[in-house]
Amino acid sequence: MIPRYSRPEMVAIWSSETRFRIWFEIEAHAASAMAEIGMIPKEAAREIWEKGSKAQFNTEKIDAIERVTKHDVIAFLTHLGEFIGDNSRFVHQGMTSSDVLDTCLNVQLVRAADLLLADMDKLLVALKTRALEHKMSITIGRSHGIHAEPTTFGVKLAQAYAEFARGKARLEAARAEVATCAISGAIGTFANIDPRVEAYVAAKLGLKVEPVSTQVIPRDRHAMYFATLGVIASSVERLAIEIRHLQRTEVLEAEEYFSPGQKGSSAMPHKRNPVLTENLTGLARMVRSYALPAMENVALWHERDISHSSVERMIGPDATVTLDFALVRLAGVIEKLLVYPATMKKNLDKLGGLHNSQRVLLALTQAGVSREDSYALVQRNAMKTWEHGKDFLTELKADKDVTAKLDAKTLEGMFDDAYHLKHVDTIFARVFGTS
Repeated sequence: MIPRYSRPEMVAIWSSETRFRIWFEIEAHAASAMAEIGMIPKEAAREIWEKGSKAQFNTEKIDAIERVTKHDVIAFLTHLGEFIGDNSRFVHQGMTSSDVLDTCLNVQLVRAADLLLADMDKLLVALKTRALEHKMSITIGRSHGIHAEPTTFGVKLAQAYAEFARGKARLEAARAEVATCAISGAIGTFANIDPRVEAYVAAKLGLKVEPVSTQVIPRDRHAMYFATLGVIASSVERLAIEIRHLQRTEVLEAEEYFSPGQKGSSAMPHKRNPVLTENLTGLARMVRSYALPAMENVALWHERDISHSSVERMIGPDATVTLDFALVRLAGVIEKLLVYPATMKKNLDKLGGLHNSQRVLLALTQAGVSREDSYALVQRNAMKTWEHGKDFLTELKADKDVTAKLDAKTLEGMFDDAYHLKHVDTIFARVFGTS
């Protein structure tokens, strides 16, 4: 985690203090369940809760113990025992370290998902607001980076809204999939602990029981979680790249807000660079990079090896912290985005009406000309615009082969840009449920 790209709410989820507090809660809930079914004295469970809840866990001391034991959970339990006293012997009865570690990790991933879902809600609000604002702001659509046919800036943002809405649904599913608890003992068979303890702890932590664990919770769940974060990051990059392209000087249809006192370059005082969206592209690359090691963690030896552990200590905090920062930054970019409809219209008209070529092509076919011949007629006039800057409509009117099938008035009617926007309401109704 790099402070420059971190928000404190997400960082706190992955702090040592939070982790040790969750470990304690898992152990204490397990003790309560054991007391209920007669595995340990009820007084012991009460004392574990009472003294443990008041404990101020000393991370430096736990780390010092771990340097001797070479085992993090044992180090924690040793430290916890200092607060609880004799009844600490009833802590961790029949449990294995992974019962604590895996259940804790899933609690953290669930909490992280909740923050990310809230981030996505804010982004969706920003996208919808700006989409409605620019619903009919006509602009040229581009394929291969080349002028194609008109769309609206609102439709561009509606597309992003729909994509992030899908991303939110995927994250909700990934959250549900990773929200499991395992308190099943050394090899997952409940040999020394009752399954009722697992069910109790799961309920207290808002998790489901893991149907069948080994020594660990199966890592396909985590692989799906991190893959989902990677897909969302890709959506972040897609929108960021769109803004970066639109901000290019030769285009300048939209640009990031440039605040008073902001500097774009140490050498060139005139610069207004798309630094936020460039940053988002880089952050998206990082989040995606965490998906592959999560998938490689699925293939563990037999009932468990430890190869996944070091990976998760890194990718858990880094992926969630980075995506959290990126989503909040992107929402801010959209909220403050400077949009220039007049420039959009100017760019739309730059090629002399070529964006209407398909209308003319289709009209010629309807008038009885073969598609191949229709294409050739339209293309030869379009090339005069590309190569010599001619006006497309003027050239079509001067082409006798074209006017033999389509009169001047009919051709002029095909150059009404409103034609391209007639189904914008339909698109918005599909995306937002309203026209």
